[in-house]
Amino acid sequence: MKFLNSIALLLVIVGALNWGSIGFFKFDFISYLFGQLTLTSRIIFSLVGICGIYSIKFLLENISD
Repeated sequence: MKFLNSIALLLVIVGALNWGSIGFFKFDFISYLFGQLTLTSRIIFSLVGICGIYSIKFLLENISD
């Protein structure tokens, strides 16, 4: 479970950095690397979204402490 948590956190960080680069610089790093809405970039965006949803459990754990 610790491994899954680490992967989820890593992908959430990647997503946050990508959104930051879009917001600050109008630069989509994932699309730059893998192409505009290619299958690969869509998979990465989907995984980041799933990990974001999964990471809600970290928030709930911290609220209950």
